[in-house]
Amino acid sequence: MSPNQLPELLVEPLVRAALLEDLGPSGDVTTDAVIPTGLTYRARLNARASGVVSGVQLARLAFRLVDPGLSLNVLRPDGSHVQSGDTVMEIEGAASSILMAERVALNFAGRLSGIATLTAAFVAETSGTRARITCTRKTTPGLRLVEKQAVRHGGGSPHRFGLSDAILIKDNHIAAAGGISKALGAARKSAGHMRRIEIEVDTLAQLDEVLGTGGADVVLLDNMGTQTLRAAVAKVAGRLVTEASGNMSHARIAEVAATGVDYISVGALTHSAPVLDLGLDF
Repeated sequence: MSPNQLPELLVEPLVRAALLEDLGPSGDVTTDAVIPTGLTYRARLNARASGVVSGVQLARLAFRLVDPGLSLNVLRPDGSHVQSGDTVMEIEGAASSILMAERVALNFAGRLSGIATLTAAFVAETSGTRARITCTRKTTPGLRLVEKQAVRHGGGSPHRFGLSDAILIKDNHIAAAGGISKALGAARKSAGHMRRIEIEVDTLAQLDEVLGTGGADVVLLDNMGTQTLRAAVAKVAGRLVTEASGNMSHARIAEVAATGVDYISVGALTHSAPVLDLGLDF
């Protein structure tokens, strides 16, 4: 399996559910009505805009689930940069099968390619710095796995997948726990040696308390201005991994990366990415 692909065991249920939703109880009544039985065609999944493709694995799976007899040739695998007019995949076989899978394949590929393309644009702004672009949990319910994979296809870095794989103490946790010191102390008692602890701070005073208390591995510098971020990175002085977050627009990324932070998390990568225009042409 390519390192750019996910185990099929994990993604097959997503594609199958999408096909079942689209075909409904009666199947493709339009195709059944107007496409002659036995008609075969060759189709191409083409890029109609420049970007980075993702979701090709899922698009291919959509066609294969509808009809294992289709011939599928991927020319631009996930993570590839494409220009308008490039062919991403060729599909040949029963015209009815191609038409049945078309929309689901394009929905996955267009959505995920949009995320990969936006991620690549953010990553480009960090050139020459140590900063790496990462995403958040602001994902489409049920599609987090593939949306986070799309971020990686665009050159981004993984963050925690969900609530179960890392401790991230945010402002509401701190308030409910009774303060930074109490929250960090409780987290350190709970965490095993394999689990990292990240804590969010909004001010330099909070950062001082985190540094004085100890117990954190990563500090999330939330909604700070650029000068404050620079001062925060200087205070940390390499003792913790630093992550900048909050209102990270594309226009601001270069100046944030220049502060010396290790990571910049951007919710917009998954919650606001425009779809990359892809089309299926017979």
